[in-house]
Amino acid sequence: MKDFLIIGGGHNGLVCACYLAKAGKNVTILERRSIVGGAAVTEEFHPGFQNSVASYTVSLLNPKIIEDLHLREHGLEIKLRPQSNFFPLSEVNSLSFHKNLVDTQAEVARFSERDAATLPDFYAMLETVADILREELLRAPPNVGGGLIDLVRAGGFGLRAKKLSMASRRDALDLFTKSATNVLDAWFENDHVKAAFAFDSIVGNYAAPNTPGSAYVLLHHVFGEVNGEKGAWGHAMGGMGAITQAMRKEAEQLGVTIRTDAEVKEVLIDGGRATGARLSSGETIAANKVIANVGPKLLYSQMIDEQHLEPEFHRRVRGFRVGSGTFRMNVALSELPDFTCKPGTHVQPHHKSGIVIGPTMDYLEQAYIDAAQYGWSKQPIVEILIPSTIDPSLAPEGQHVASLFCQQFAPELPEGKSWDNYREQAAQTIIDTVNNYAPNFRDSIIAQQIHSPLDLERKFGLMGGDIFHGALGLDQLWSNRPFMGFADYRTPIQGLYLCGSGSHPGGGVTGVPGHNAAMEILRDK
Repeated sequence: MKDFLIIGGGHNGLVCACYLAKAGKNVTILERRSIVGGAAVTEEFHPGFQNSVASYTVSLLNPKIIEDLHLREHGLEIKLRPQSNFFPLSEVNSLSFHKNLVDTQAEVARFSERDAATLPDFYAMLETVADILREELLRAPPNVGGGLIDLVRAGGFGLRAKKLSMASRRDALDLFTKSATNVLDAWFENDHVKAAFAFDSIVGNYAAPNTPGSAYVLLHHVFGEVNGEKGAWGHAMGGMGAITQAMRKEAEQLGVTIRTDAEVKEVLIDGGRATGARLSSGETIAANKVIANVGPKLLYSQMIDEQHLEPEFHRRVRGFRVGSGTFRMNVALSELPDFTCKPGTHVQPHHKSGIVIGPTMDYLEQAYIDAAQYGWSKQPIVEILIPSTIDPSLAPEGQHVASLFCQQFAPELPEGKSWDNYREQAAQTIIDTVNNYAPNFRDSIIAQQIHSPLDLERKFGLMGGDIFHGALGLDQLWSNRPFMGFADYRTPIQGLYLCGSGSHPGGGVTGVPGHNAAMEILRDK
């Protein structure tokens, strides 16, 4: 009998396995696909061209986990983006955000001197509230209705929050409850500047910037750090698979057994306690404890027989919100995009940044309205990264790969339509959108890899194509993630735990849920 079975070899499953193995436990990971890494993998999608398949950039990976798991020693190298973000606004105009605040202020001042002067205070506000998140990352949230340890956790959070000024408490309340539009309207006057910040509020969030709660999603994307620089974004050399392959090396070095092509169909439960797993092959594996690195929706609706869940809990599972409105593409390019607002196909600073097409608040709002009505936006929001400008190993010399991370694509199409029949059409809409700003883009495409929301669900087990394993709304955060009363990585089934992004603190390649789950599991006898 195994000590622990982990369902799913994504990055959180690997992290959890490593910490348990460090404590001397016998751990086996069961991964459905032929490679571990979950959505953080690198694939060759055309001869000579490889790229991160789903997750595509680094910021939220926790420094403690990098250190504890010796990821650098196992080959992980992360390079910072030399420029932050580039926003094409029209055929002739653009807005760039730089790593240097003074340079960014100079850019913003072209649109509003008042907004440029406001930037330092706005960044300071975000950083103050983000620090609250950072302090809570490596702690299990208090369970509502829990015992003494939960009272201690709640009290500790209260004491930490008490140190904030009243202004900072108000800012935190704004970011946790308001829409991004409400928050940004109070800080800035220029529409392009607002849209630049509002973009983060709809990344992985099937909502509009004026949707209540969207301000938190903006905040969620700024609590990370790269190479000691808070809020920075970077590239993992070799693609995101370099992260999970480094984790795999550490896990195997610690004695973790990793089984690929091992799809779990059912969690075995006897007398209200998890006792193992049954694979799609029919094989059963007994274990003292089972840890699920899959989303709560997938776990409770497909891997556990309804008879083992209370009716009220099962109703909660049905109502658990998934679907991030994400469409993901990779393209092989013969040359770099030639933006009319920044001409040239030679490597320039903006080619090494996050290139975001979403020029105005109305554009961002309309994209969601279109998706809700038609299934996808007529003018989608597109973030382009061209990692081969930083990492030449990803493409043949003189050629490039680009990630297209696209927002406002309905998890389920209206009128019962299937993404299988419309994925190519949606992909062409995305290409047309980019081509409007860089007219050489379509003709430069050598090959493409397409992942609709349905493709993401099938390939990676992301229900509704949800990159976060569940929406990041106030009702599904902290002590409510995934459900009130089960925020501490435990579940209604004894001996069954969650360690994925559907638990605190949520999505992104952080490794934090895997770390925290391991700590809680080791507390239990």
